Amino acid sequence: MAPILDWETLDWEALGRLRERFLLGQEKAGTGVYWSSPKDLASYDFTFARRIGWKWGAVLAELRRRGWTLPAGPVLDWGCGSGVAGRTVLHFLAPAPPFPLLLWDHSPLATAYAAAAARREFPGLCATALPDLDATSSQRLGTVVVSHVLNELDKPGGEALRRALDKADSILWVEPGTFTDSRALIAVRESLREHFDVVAPCTHAAACGLLRPENARHWCHHFADPPTGLMADSNWVRFAKVSGIDLRSLPYSYLILERRGLRSPIPGGPSPAWSRVLGRPRVYKGFARLLSCQPEGVEELELQKRVDTALFKTLKNETAGSLWKWTREEASITAAEPIRVVPRLTSGGRGRSA
Repeated sequence: MAPILDWETLDWEALGRLRERFLLGQEKAGTGVYWSSPKDLASYDFTFARRIGWKWGAVLAELRRRGWTLPAGPVLDWGCGSGVAGRTVLHFLAPAPPFPLLLWDHSPLATAYAAAAARREFPGLCATALPDLDATSSQRLGTVVVSHVLNELDKPGGEALRRALDKADSILWVEPGTFTDSRALIAVRESLREHFDVVAPCTHAAACGLLRPENARHWCHHFADPPTGLMADSNWVRFAKVSGIDLRSLPYSYLILERRGLRSPIPGGPSPAWSRVLGRPRVYKGFARLLSCQPEGVEELELQKRVDTALFKTLKNETAGSLWKWTREEASITAAEPIRVVPRLTSGGRGRSA
């Protein structure tokens, strides 16, 4: 059974050890496992994993608003850890009752914990811990969920993951919003583009514009909103100090794919007429510059404050959405139509989106 913890029963020593282990990243890939006990996993699930859940929530809220749903079939949470990614996906997108959940991790402790936590959250759910990397070798998969694995993926693991992806009808993948992880995820996109349609973040099926030489310093990343009131919570403030994390910053990169021809396109998008803002706009006195991705490529655009005062204000206070339909004169924005706004998550309790 997955332990249930609160702030008083957390293993703070384990959190410090896990944080140190995470920072080693690729240097330790394939040489061991994080978890020494179910309480390690429960402590992680209550803290670090909740932040990952908030990133997933930002991605999945957009998909839900578009009307995108999981294709039929088992959901595989690959490299599941405590299972937060798989649980969050089921919460946002799965039918009731949810599709079967399969869980794999190099740690049997992790898969056992993740399966128990999922059954507790979704009574009656068929959640199965897989014994090895290729346990689904003969099974068609509805969805493969991948979360925060690229910086530790060794060659055998990468090959096994690719075999799982090749059997999937959809792929949901979230990584930290670093330059390195974003660039690695772009490589995944390009390698799968022949057989999969890109649902998000791209608004087009063309080659990634960030691969052009002039964009070599840029990367595809976004920012999720932390729950309101988080910085006023003394427990989270203590956690931030212990772990060395900025609670206000939730950068992520992501990729949502669906096998080509699987279903009819969803009305309402994505559309080549849309543009996606990457990262955060740079706001100056009287104008703002932003990195915009569209079928023609990735370009830096400029908005004069006098052109759209309301949009300039939302760019300045970081409340603007990332999907837009621009009217332009070369690199100057002359009019802007927002496509959507992802709602903020609420704080309070653990919640299914944590």
